[in-house]
Amino acid sequence: MSTRTIHDTGETVVLPPGTAMPGFLQGVAALRDRRAALMRLRDRFGPDFTIKLPTFGTVVVISDPDEVRQIFKTPPEDLDQIEANLGRVLGPNSLFALEGRRHKNQRKLLVPPFHGRRLAGYESVMVDEASREFASWPQGRELSVLDPMMSITLNIILRAVFGAEGSEFARLRDVIPPMVELGSKLIVVPVPTWDLGRFSPWGRLHRYRREYDAIVDGLIATATSDPHLADRNDVLAMMVQSRYDDGSAMSNAEISDQLLTLLTAGHETTATTLAWAVERLRRHPAILDRLVAEVDAGVDDLLTAVILEVQRTRPVIDSTFRQVKAASYSVGPWVLPRGQNIMVGIDLVHTDDTVFPHAARFDPDRFLGSRPDPHEWIPFGGGVRRCIGAAFATMELHTVLRTLLRGHVIEPTLAPDESWYSRGVAFAPGSGGRVVARRRS
Repeated sequence: MSTRTIHDTGETVVLPPGTAMPGFLQGVAALRDRRAALMRLRDRFGPDFTIKLPTFGTVVVISDPDEVRQIFKTPPEDLDQIEANLGRVLGPNSLFALEGRRHKNQRKLLVPPFHGRRLAGYESVMVDEASREFASWPQGRELSVLDPMMSITLNIILRAVFGAEGSEFARLRDVIPPMVELGSKLIVVPVPTWDLGRFSPWGRLHRYRREYDAIVDGLIATATSDPHLADRNDVLAMMVQSRYDDGSAMSNAEISDQLLTLLTAGHETTATTLAWAVERLRRHPAILDRLVAEVDAGVDDLLTAVILEVQRTRPVIDSTFRQVKAASYSVGPWVLPRGQNIMVGIDLVHTDDTVFPHAARFDPDRFLGSRPDPHEWIPFGGGVRRCIGAAFATMELHTVLRTLLRGHVIEPTLAPDESWYSRGVAFAPGSGGRVVARRRS
């Protein structure tokens, strides 16, 4: 345990214990294998500990469920977004970059498209894109499902969120995947204070972003002049029509940043979860057989439980962050100073045997007939920063998996579990989720 006093305020700061390893070596260990580094520290120090990370500095890691609950319920005046966040690559108007009232107002405008009748309207798009992709799969030959799932989720978002079609659809399909892949890697790298040129990583990202913004400006102009705009169901059309409480409209820059935020939060993460679902089901044939039978019967109980368990055992995002904005913040036995970065260890909570008995076991039955505690099962984060597209992603996971199982036989395997592979922000199956599938007669 580390104790010190901040002389200008007189506050006594108490941080959780941490390793005596030099900060540079802690950072190297985290960059090499973040999950393993955090697991080792949890095993050594318990659910709360301190670690030093590149870009983020000294970070307090919390994985006690009661403390997680407190953090997620804390108002943004006391805890809010960290400064080194995804807004660095998504733009200053992104939900990840905004704080306080601006974040609340922006989130208020973005909630309606992802709930109720509006949400149900996207299901036909999801079935259409999934069916088209699965029809192209080779019969009886092994393939990696990650890239096909990426294609499905990207097409769904471009149609349902961007309202893109024709040449704009094609151009966005070309520019978005490399931009998102590069941005997810640069999030953990400090932004350079000097110009490294257009061939540097940040220079390439800015070039992609300029091309993306130009396409979105065209989509906004088309939507604004569309006499049938009120009849459109895509999120961009709703953004163009939305108004803040003072009657003002969202700017092009705000719309562009938020569309990219929705895409980044809902494209790669959902596709990766689908790949993990295939990887898990192939290694649990009894569960796969039961699931196919229920899907054929039009019952979704086990499918829901499988998705919950995939997200618990293979969370694509392993952590979420907060920063202390109050003069001090107490959580559990710890007293944290203003500016202290906090990491909620999503994967650490999910793998805690005291929270989920036999946590290492893939066991969807644990969720049959019951919903998980929202402060223990946290793949979407929690509180005011919970993923705004969680309901959209959940429906997409159900729809795409249901479409796959109704149309194809998935062959089980005795191969070892696929390893975890870090794509920068997200963790994917090391071999991309290998599958052998045949069309059902």
